[in-house]
Amino acid sequence: MTPARTGRHDREHIIGVALDLLDRYGLPDLTMRRLAAELDVQASALYWHFDSKQDLIAAVSDRIMARIPDPVDSAELIDAARAVRDALLAHRDGAEVVMSSAALRPGPSRALDVLRQAMPSHREDGELAAAAVLQFVLGHTTLMQQRMHGESYGAASTAATLDDTARDAAVFETGIALISRGAARATAGR
Repeated sequence: MTPARTGRHDREHIIGVALDLLDRYGLPDLTMRRLAAELDVQASALYWHFDSKQDLIAAVSDRIMARIPDPVDSAELIDAARAVRDALLAHRDGAEVVMSSAALRPGPSRALDVLRQAMPSHREDGELAAAAVLQFVLGHTTLMQQRMHGESYGAASTAATLDDTARDAAVFETGIALISRGAARATAGR
């Protein structure tokens, strides 16, 4: 559902409409032309608010990651990783959007902050460990979303999807546990 317009199109409203288009059509069909048509403006008008399509995608990525709840000091890494994954899964192609943005705009992000706070160590290697967890979560969630797309287009059977869903959950839990144990060992060895 397209967010209600509250007067002139501002940056926040445009991001909301772009996120709605993402959910309806997916990342390949989220174009500046389609967004402009949805807003009933010329595509060139969007460049008043965004330098490029990638700038728009980065803003959509930030909106997706804003769904991650504030971390709790006692949060376990698995809980933080699940929160990131859930934010990605809340939107069609969410993992791909965030992955694209992270690849072209590396640096701090809400997801990295949440994961770092949940790392067994907050030392200097905590940033690298959090980045490794984020990359695992992004890759894993992208695979899940691709499978969901396949199912929606009839390319995957429902029975196989149910088996894959249980396996996906087990792989996710195992991957985060392995990274967490590795980070704890690395910290203990210093």
